[in-house]
Amino acid sequence: MSERETWEKVDEYVIDRLVTEDGDMASINALNESEGLPSIGVSSTQGKMLYLYVKMKAARRVLEIGTLGGYSSIWMAKALPENGTLTTLEFSPKHAETAAVNMENAGVKDKISIHVGPALETLPALQNEEPFDFVFIDADKENNPHYIEHVLRLSKPGTTILVDNVIRNGEILEEDSKSSSIQGIRRMFDLLHHHPRLESTAFQTVGNKGYDGFLLAVVQ
Repeated sequence: MSERETWEKVDEYVIDRLVTEDGDMASINALNESEGLPSIGVSSTQGKMLYLYVKMKAARRVLEIGTLGGYSSIWMAKALPENGTLTTLEFSPKHAETAAVNMENAGVKDKISIHVGPALETLPALQNEEPFDFVFIDADKENNPHYIEHVLRLSKPGTTILVDNVIRNGEILEEDSKSSSIQGIRRMFDLLHHHPRLESTAFQTVGNKGYDGFLLAVVQ
């Protein structure tokens, strides 16, 4: 069995025992596929992880940058208390429209606000709102440093930030990479190095999404 096959089999084992997807969650990826959305969202084990992060944080206000078809949004929304809200930012109108259908079908649409357009343009409009408790960033990687800077303006001490896809099969080691995504991730790591307001770490992951990882930061 190859490494990748082992990762996938372990994911299946974990999902079977620890990750219970109801019918709403199971139908989301089917609709996303039928609408032609790229298969780049979080896995079900990672979705459950997001759910648990929101629960552990007792978050009432969640911000997501990068909605795609709403799979991760719905996992997090299901973890919110009755008065909780999730604001999600999506560049593509088609993706946002598909996500809205998924959210309606999952019964969490009333907890979620979708903002359509480039996140660097929609983020400033949130600055007069109450700070967020938990932030999930899963969008274009070249803008990760800018997203971090914007999110800091929307945060308070204790706000938790989670960033997806920060290892990229180990490609972040390539200092001279021609990939704008890799360079964006590396600039984010440089920004966070000894940052005065953020304590951070990163952890590597394997599974049915391959070899990647998350960055975790807490606002001081």
